[in-house]
Amino acid sequence: MSKGRLGILVGGGPAPGINGVISAATIQAINRDLEVVGICDGFKWLCRGDATHTVALRREDVSRIHLQGGSILRTARDNPTKKPELMKNVVETLRQLDLDYLVTIGGDDTATSANGVAASMGHTLRVVHVPKTIDNDLPLPDGMPTFGFQTARHVGAELVQNLMEDARTTGRWYLVVAMGRKAGHLALGIGRAAGATLSLIAEEFAQPRLTLADVCLEVEGAIIKRRAMGRNDGVVVIAEGISERLDENELAKLPDVEVAHDDHGHLELREIPLSRIIKRQLEATFAARHDKITMVAVDIGYELRCAPPIPFDCEYTRDLGWGAVEYLLGPEYKGAAMVSVQGGRVRPLGFDALMDSETHHAKVRVVDPTCESFRIARDFMIRMCPADLADTAKVNQLAEAARMSPEQLRTRFAALS
Repeated sequence: MSKGRLGILVGGGPAPGINGVISAATIQAINRDLEVVGICDGFKWLCRGDATHTVALRREDVSRIHLQGGSILRTARDNPTKKPELMKNVVETLRQLDLDYLVTIGGDDTATSANGVAASMGHTLRVVHVPKTIDNDLPLPDGMPTFGFQTARHVGAELVQNLMEDARTTGRWYLVVAMGRKAGHLALGIGRAAGATLSLIAEEFAQPRLTLADVCLEVEGAIIKRRAMGRNDGVVVIAEGISERLDENELAKLPDVEVAHDDHGHLELREIPLSRIIKRQLEATFAARHDKITMVAVDIGYELRCAPPIPFDCEYTRDLGWGAVEYLLGPEYKGAAMVSVQGGRVRPLGFDALMDSETHHAKVRVVDPTCESFRIARDFMIRMCPADLADTAKVNQLAEAARMSPEQLRTRFAALS
């Protein structure tokens, strides 16, 4: 006889390992004599008061899906906290489904929604959230990555390695934009693992607002320095989150750019072709000096999100799915929380520790540009720096590669740090 009903839903974008959480949570819930209901498309149908888009999950349905990418329950970005009537629909629909427990899988926005649902139901529904994002931007204890990040980095590094070989073979430059709205962990991780020529993330820029000129100057400097070293090829990995630091008025004036926002108020980054924008500006800069450069704009991200998880994420997501159910059923349940691995043990992390008291959204873990890890990454990049401009011999060599005078070179790149 069933001891209750547990629902599982997935919100936000895909990430490798989602099916591993679904599988582990389902199997452990069945082991604990619960019925399991899969809720399709995140909060989408719940927000519409529609309880029909669900599926019963059995052991045989999920026993091997932990090896697969994607999500058998699909996913969506609908935000029930956006309007009171949406939250009301979610609460009423969850009650129709007669759920005692709810496992949500997603990033910071889904975490915020899960917390809101728990509060709106007066905490009569036990809720636990499993953190998921290839951006690795949730502040998990002990520096643990969010699940999906390691697989995304692995697959992304392989793609960039292939592009580096193509660049060397054909004598061209690739500008690769990698996903990472609020944090540059993925772009930096891919660039470090693949040994890219240069990786650029928003966190390394001190100013709160960037211009395209700020970003392009870093890339231009790397190209010139690489030329001075005898190479006319390279790969630059750029975090898409740089787009959010750019002035929207500047973006709106560019061709092929649509400035729009999603249900969570975020800039629609897929409508900002950052790699093509930077390519176009750099080509114009070099052309003004009667210099030609061959560049190719590439975006990677969608190729990573539904990749089959590597063993790290297969194991990690099974731990998280198991831990989610154990927390919901255990005597230590003290309200909605996020499940995490701390010191090698699966432990809950209260939403209060995650939420920003001012924004009422989950806190964000960004790359610390002052840490040793970033310094190591930067030291292995090829990028122009003040030390280059202080060395007369280097300046002369760089100026020749740039088709500038030494004075022009010093003036142009004086702002680089």
